[in-house]
Amino acid sequence: MLRGRLLPPVCAALLVLLAVLWPVHGGAPAAPRWTAQAAARFWTPERMAGAMPALPVPGGGTVRGAGPAAGSAAPGPPDTAVPFAGVPTVGVLFSVGDDLAAHYCTASVVHSPGRDLLLTAAHCEPGSDIGFVPQYRAGAGRQPYGIWAVGEVFTDPRWVPDDDDASDYDVAFARVRQDRDGRRIEDVTGANRLARTPGYRNRVTVVGYPRLGSDPADRAVTCTTTTERLDERHQLRLACGGFPSGTSGSPWLLARGTSGTGGTSGARSSSSRSGAGTVVGLIGGLDGGGPDDRISYSPLFSDAVLALYRTATASGA
Repeated sequence: MLRGRLLPPVCAALLVLLAVLWPVHGGAPAAPRWTAQAAARFWTPERMAGAMPALPVPGGGTVRGAGPAAGSAAPGPPDTAVPFAGVPTVGVLFSVGDDLAAHYCTASVVHSPGRDLLLTAAHCEPGSDIGFVPQYRAGAGRQPYGIWAVGEVFTDPRWVPDDDDASDYDVAFARVRQDRDGRRIEDVTGANRLARTPGYRNRVTVVGYPRLGSDPADRAVTCTTTTERLDERHQLRLACGGFPSGTSGSPWLLARGTSGTGGTSGARSSSSRSGAGTVVGLIGGLDGGGPDDRISYSPLFSDAVLALYRTATASGA
């Protein structure tokens, strides 16, 4: 990470006021003063537009990764992501950390009993003061689904950065605090259903948010393509250009007309209208989710991911 950068006075003051660490492995919740209201007050349109480049991935490269398309997408070359209006269940993570990184990863809402759960990549390691913006609109004075404060985060204890074998566990769940009206995020945006990956070959739709430096228009992108096994690893691979830094954590949703089994509840393919669907992967895993913006990887969603989901949901019971 870019350490030792001098902070502008206003950011330094806010860090003192709002600083809260992102706990892992089911650690203690973040300080309750970091609320949806605090996130909304801090993340003004000007601060969002001035987001810094993405965080570096341990071992080199940058945080990157991808997720179904509800808005109409502009035509593009085959196997290349195209910009579109986004969907309510997928958004961006903003963070105020000691390197001032912002708009650095993508996350999605997944169904849970507490109706307050996000899914992203563990390697995003966001730091402090996390805000989630569903269906982010660049430059908007008011975000369509608000800005939500992230609290407790869960990762598999076997996941460690800069370890190829541990990249099979590059998955994180995060609980989101209620908004000022006491609403839970799933009641506002809807949610995808988590499911066991049906196999290595699946037709999926990916939605992600490239960071501002990779896409000056700062829009969501989407691509539908077929996955395959990544070498002999317990991971998937897909080829679709247009998922650079900023798209790590983006969900891989079963394309319409396909189905999954072994999920959390009634797995279904994605709905093009609502954006909700069945998530069976995400951009993450080896090399922080892939070697470049054309090739993306995902951990296999098997027993380990479902167990982590149960731990996260039990914490909110």
